[in-house]
Amino acid sequence: MSERRALLRRIRTWLILFIVCLVLSGLTAFPLVHELRWAEDLLRSSASPVPEHFPALTEWITKVRTGLDQTDAKYPFVLYGTDWLAFAHLVIAVAFYGPYRDPVRNIWVIEFGMIACAGIIPLALICGPVRGIPFWWSVIDMSFGVFGVIPLLVVRRMIKRLEVLERASRPESAPTVAPAV
Repeated sequence: MSERRALLRRIRTWLILFIVCLVLSGLTAFPLVHELRWAEDLLRSSASPVPEHFPALTEWITKVRTGLDQTDAKYPFVLYGTDWLAFAHLVIAVAFYGPYRDPVRNIWVIEFGMIACAGIIPLALICGPVRGIPFWWSVIDMSFGVFGVIPLLVVRRMIKRLEVLERASRPESAPTVAPAV
């Protein structure tokens, strides 16, 4: 029984980590305009070695910041789409409470998350070029799927072990006998 509790604790720890990352990722989608200004200021500060070593990154951040500033000034409703992106992250994070409560019964949420992580790669490879995103930035985007699937694979493996432990701890059910007529 203690092995089951320890396994359940590890599953829940991984899930909390995953949920926190999803929530943080979602929350960062709300203040994009301000975040890009801060990022550009940080990159352009005299203490930053980034412009010298990664000029393309600095140029890209400036381009994105300029685009967001202009969009925010002229068409702020377009940024409503990123609000929905943030909301989606938060809603998906809530879905992972199911496996937290009952991992074996809700393993499908973990598998759904794994499918979503896999889906990031074709999305970035297809939509990135269509939207003029530099390939190296698409690689960064794809890394969210690659790194996101790792804890989900670990959790899924642990849930499968937990399922075996739970099945083994159940008393064998007595064979059913048909009533005499």
